[in-house]
Amino acid sequence: MDAGVLAQVLRGLPPIDDPNVLVGTSTADDAGVYKLRDDLALVLTVDFFTPIVDDPYTFGAIAAANSLSDVYAMGGRPIAALAVAAFPEEMDPQTIGAVLRGGADKAREAGINIIGGHTIKDDEPKYGLSVTGVVDPNAVLRNSTAQPGDVLLLTKPLGTGILTTARRSDRIGDDAMIDAIASMTTLNRGAAEALEGCTVHAATDVTGFGLLGHLREMVSGAGAGAEIHAAQVPIFNRALELARDGVAPGGTKTNLRNALADGARFDDGVDEAMRLLLADAQTSGGLLVAIAAADADRYITQAAARGVRAAAIGTITNEPGIRIRESSTR
Repeated sequence: MDAGVLAQVLRGLPPIDDPNVLVGTSTADDAGVYKLRDDLALVLTVDFFTPIVDDPYTFGAIAAANSLSDVYAMGGRPIAALAVAAFPEEMDPQTIGAVLRGGADKAREAGINIIGGHTIKDDEPKYGLSVTGVVDPNAVLRNSTAQPGDVLLLTKPLGTGILTTARRSDRIGDDAMIDAIASMTTLNRGAAEALEGCTVHAATDVTGFGLLGHLREMVSGAGAGAEIHAAQVPIFNRALELARDGVAPGGTKTNLRNALADGARFDDGVDEAMRLLLADAQTSGGLLVAIAAADADRYITQAAARGVRAAAIGTITNEPGIRIRESSTR
C-alpha cells in the first residue's frame, strides 16, 4: 500500500497498550518486537508479493530473502518461518513446488526451517514468509533512533524495481538481470553480522518505499534530517539508463511524489532519472544503517570481509527533512 494511505489506516486502529511490545506500528519499523523476559524478545514479521522474475525457484528464494531481511534489520536472529502463499487453481504443481523449494532452500541458508504455513487459491501467484526471530531486548535496532552526525551506510545497490519492470516489458534480457537477481537472493545476514562491535544508532532495510521513503521514516522517528550525496549511492548497471528512458514501476513514481510532498530537496544537478532511482521500490534491498562516524570505516571493512559492499551515502543532520546533493556527475 501507499505509505500515506497505510499511515492513515493505522491511525484508526486501537492503540497498542501491552507493555511487553517494545516495537509496534507507531514508527513504521521493519518488524514487531515482543519482550518475553529481560534477556529475550521475539522479532515478528510477515512479507509476501507477486512474482518479479520468471523462474519460480528464484522467485521463492527472493521472497524468502526479502522476508528474512526484516529480522536482520532489527538486530535479530531468525529461528523459524511459516509460508504464506496463493496460487491459481490451474498452476502446475511442479511450478508451485519450485516456488516453495526456493523459499525453503533460502531459509535453510539462513539456518532455519519453514515449519508450516497457509495457502489459498488466487488468480495471481503470491508467496512470502512470516518469520520469527529472537533478539536481546537491549540490543534491538530500531529505525527511529538515528543521531545527528551519524554516517548513513547502504549495503546493496538500488534499481531492482526499474530493472524488473524493464524485464517484464522485454526492454532488457535475462543477462541484464544477473547482478540484480544475485543481490535480491543474497541474505542480509552478513550485513547484519558486520555490525558487531560498531556503535549503531538506527537501521532499516530498503524495500517497497524506496531509499527516500525508508530514510524519511528514519529521520521522522528521530526528529532529525539527512543529507544524501547522490553520486555515492550504488546503483545497478543499466538502471540509470532505463530510468532516463522513462522505465519505472508505478510504486517508484508514487514514492517520488511522496518524497517531494514530504519536502525532500534535490539539488538542480540531480536529474529526474536519479530521483526515480532514489525512490525506486526495491525488493530484498540492502540495509540502511545510521552508524557513529568513528565506526563507519570499520563497518565497511567488516562488511567487505563478509562479501558485502557497503557504501557511505550521506549523514544524519540536525536540519529537518532530506536534502539530496549531486556531489559529482555520473
